[in-house]
Amino acid sequence: MTSDEAAAVPAANMRVNGERLWESLMQMARIGPGVAGGNNRQTLTDADAEGRRLFQRWCEDAGMTMQVDRLGNMFMRLEGADPDADPVYIGSHLDTQPTGGKYDGVLGVLSGLEVVRSLRDMGITPRRPIVVVNWTNEEGARFAPAMLASGVFAGVLDEDFANSREDAQGKRFGEELDRIGWRGDQPVGGRPIHAMFEYHIEQGPILEAENKQIGVVTHGQGLRWIEITVTGKASHTGSTPMRLRRNAGRALAQITELVHEIAMSHQPNAVGAIGHIDVYPNSRNIIPEKVVFTVDFRSHLLPTLTAMVDELTDRAPALCPALGCDFASRIVGQFDPPAFDETLVARIRDAADRLGYSHMDIVSGAGHDACWINKVAPTVMIMCPCVDGLSHNEAEEITPEWASAGADVLLDAVLETAGVECG
Repeated sequence: MTSDEAAAVPAANMRVNGERLWESLMQMARIGPGVAGGNNRQTLTDADAEGRRLFQRWCEDAGMTMQVDRLGNMFMRLEGADPDADPVYIGSHLDTQPTGGKYDGVLGVLSGLEVVRSLRDMGITPRRPIVVVNWTNEEGARFAPAMLASGVFAGVLDEDFANSREDAQGKRFGEELDRIGWRGDQPVGGRPIHAMFEYHIEQGPILEAENKQIGVVTHGQGLRWIEITVTGKASHTGSTPMRLRRNAGRALAQITELVHEIAMSHQPNAVGAIGHIDVYPNSRNIIPEKVVFTVDFRSHLLPTLTAMVDELTDRAPALCPALGCDFASRIVGQFDPPAFDETLVARIRDAADRLGYSHMDIVSGAGHDACWINKVAPTVMIMCPCVDGLSHNEAEEITPEWASAGADVLLDAVLETAGVECG
């Protein structure tokens, strides 16, 4: 990214209102509460719609105007001194896992709102407009794949494909979007973006272990989700001789070990696991006839990611004939490792230094909307620690101080990028 304006460097004492940010997080967490202190505000549910309405009200109270595209992405705009300049975007997501925490995604959206609130408190008008975005269905928990609407925005997924996604009850994404009343009239994608920032909890243990307040995200991990179906034969667990069994569950067990072996052989820059498993008929006294499961491989190095997938698809089918089972696989989710914009990465480091916050470079272990938007605009991510690295869990926790530190860095870097109206 090259700067086309001499942006004023923000003052080192410029801070967000940390107490207001924290209170906003706690208010949003009351919508779609979980059963153990977290949240269940899955995408396109009634709780999602309620959270969207609250966010809309807060943004409009802060002087922003709203546009919504055909996949429900919310764009909340603070006008700049130069309304024709390409805007600076701040974005993440409000949807959660079924047993999600109070901060994953939500921190980034509400910190964007807090940046705007703080600018208004200080009487600062940015030269470029600022747009705070809530991307639809980042989690992918209800409708796979993850980062669905930002993927369409970036041109890597098809809008009809998104609308046709079904949840476990057979409800379609497009129908549920219409049902909750959040389908807009704006086209998906094609919007000018000068730069985009995403602030997120780390979802890993590194920052806390290293006692760093800020993670400067240089790369994201690439991802491949490989859905595997192993088919055997259902039969009675008590009366079927061992030598005559065609147990799809054994294939699952052996492939699980294979996935672990493959990931371990590509250390230190790779991870792999099987997270989603469906067993049929899933009865205590019936040998599994079919198992459908998803392998999740990730690395920020594309050759490593490719090598892991190749090894799995070469070795896993060979395990099944001896078990009397059939094997099939398909890629159901993928993106290549993104490298974030070097100018914006340096800007985050400089902001942390100006503000006196400890920081380190880090690779994002999870997928984020920024990974897709990085394909169409200069993009960067900021991370704060989370306790024990725990996320996608109702026990997910951060401190108010961690939240504020990252939001301070966000404010500083966004303002430097957007510029300040002078005179």
